[in-house]
Amino acid sequence: MKRREFLKSAVTTGAGLIILPGGLRGATAASNKLNIALIGAGGRGHAHFASIADENVVALCDVWERNMAEAVKRFPKAKTYSDWRKCLEQKDINAVVICTTDFTHAFVANWALNRGMHVYLEKPLGITVEEARVVRANWLPKRGKLATQVGMQRHAHDNFNRIAEMLRDGAVGELQAAYAWGNRQIPKPGYLPAGETPPSDLRYDLWLGPVKADHPYHPEYFSGKPGANCLQWNMYWDFGIGQIGDMGSHTMDIVWNAVDCHLPTSAESKGEPFNPDVTPVKAEMRFEHPANDWHGPISITWYQGGAMPNPPSEYVDINKIGHGAMFKGSEGILVADFTSRALIPLGKDGSLTYYKPRKKEELLPSVGHFQKQWINACKNPSLKTACDFAYSADMIEQMCLGLAAYRVGRKISYDGAAGHVTDCADADALLKREYRAGWTLNG
Repeated sequence: MKRREFLKSAVTTGAGLIILPGGLRGATAASNKLNIALIGAGGRGHAHFASIADENVVALCDVWERNMAEAVKRFPKAKTYSDWRKCLEQKDINAVVICTTDFTHAFVANWALNRGMHVYLEKPLGITVEEARVVRANWLPKRGKLATQVGMQRHAHDNFNRIAEMLRDGAVGELQAAYAWGNRQIPKPGYLPAGETPPSDLRYDLWLGPVKADHPYHPEYFSGKPGANCLQWNMYWDFGIGQIGDMGSHTMDIVWNAVDCHLPTSAESKGEPFNPDVTPVKAEMRFEHPANDWHGPISITWYQGGAMPNPPSEYVDINKIGHGAMFKGSEGILVADFTSRALIPLGKDGSLTYYKPRKKEELLPSVGHFQKQWINACKNPSLKTACDFAYSADMIEQMCLGLAAYRVGRKISYDGAAGHVTDCADADALLKREYRAGWTLNG
């Protein structure tokens, strides 16, 4: 069954009843509540307070004590931790919401899966090809038992389904290429020098976690707005993957949901000169994908930081779409952002007679509330989530492969089954990273 087809099973789960071995109970009955740990209780963690409030929040974890104040006030019965590894040893936890730093995402997710916990993980799923593959491989045997979701919450916009339907139904003719872009530009000169002494209530050693290099504390790393502080550090190679892990995870999702691709066979990239400290601001990454059961071979290209695809026509200014996507076919071009889309026919008459829109009753059902979709799937294993650890790992693996191609400055061939670059040892070595002693990815 195709992804978009099996998601139809989730359409009635918003406030319905869940069938459990003990009988029929309400979805919010005491006997049918999850015991949730919120790991990363400040910043982005606040966005989940309302979604998990009807469950049993039994644990809160954050490396900075000041970030815990509001969470503790909201969930006063929860046990508190500064080290997520100790938090995950709490025996009554059966689900986790992970809002930690990007460079610990794969770690916390893997440890939680190994302890039989459902996982909601903020994006990106990982920051290397290896991390994406380990998370996916760890979850696949548990599919149907443990619900997973990566926090690409814009996926809940119905526009994602409409784009997928239009392409599948031939709105652009034979699909030939897809493009996604993000125009955010946050240049950084390099890692910050030693600053002040860390605040007494910040466990900076735990914030660094698995990062091997000894980066001294600097207050600038923590100077961002609540929920967006990642912009202060995610451009640095040791702390993230820059724009592709941030808004790239959301924007490439428009394409990924529509084209039904898996892993690419090649990647090539170009951009600004390589900086050993900082991921590129301006870059372009192109991937080749084989044919599937409804379209031929296609290319997918990611643009960032001012790099853009050619506009579909002289009178369409796609630069006004800060984060968007475009699909090119034999008969037309579809341009979209998260919530809207525009179809531009090609050819002499542009009659659109080749395309017949679906009837209302044939449309794909709405995802509904994105976080609640995961909670419902935790309680009912027959339900699916839109951005599980297979779908999301494939997408971020491709993007991380593009960064490897950027760093070596050449086109590389990729064996997706084996997870190896087949024609460049230097690029293959960049598919993983070293960790600080004592930190295990799959513990």
